[in-house]
Amino acid sequence: MDNIDKKIIRTLQEQGRITNVELARQASLAPSSMLDRVRRLEERGVIKSYRAVLDPGAIGYHVQAMVMITLGRHQAGSIESFEERIRSIPEVKACYHLTGQYDYLAHVVVRDIDHLRKLVKHELAAIGGVEKQETFLTLSVIKEDTGYALENWPEPSEAD
Repeated sequence: MDNIDKKIIRTLQEQGRITNVELARQASLAPSSMLDRVRRLEERGVIKSYRAVLDPGAIGYHVQAMVMITLGRHQAGSIESFEERIRSIPEVKACYHLTGQYDYLAHVVVRDIDHLRKLVKHELAAIGGVEKQETFLTLSVIKEDTGYALENWPEPSEAD
């Protein structure tokens, strides 16, 4: 990955709706060359997808919570089963496998407290292998995901 690729990624991360022509202009490339570079980044899996970032409150989701989850057994089958099920729950915005006291942290977004109660009681607690859950309400969002820090990327090497 060279410095032009880094500039492309940085720009797309900050301005996902930028046109190919404008992106090419900013990188001093021809639009056809820019399109080829972006396609290669997509094919290599550097760019995974494109999406709109929504305001949850504007679409009726007014409560966010972090749910800490502990599994009763730590065997491949129970872990895989849990992870498959958690991926299928639309209210789970993100889920992280952790080290330490808890096994997973699930970031959930719901309409209201009653929706949260139903999710915790009937969805999360019903997943086989879940031994314990602890739910923390989010009072406010201080910083949202704005992409990856690209300022300290290593310089491209000969192999890139």
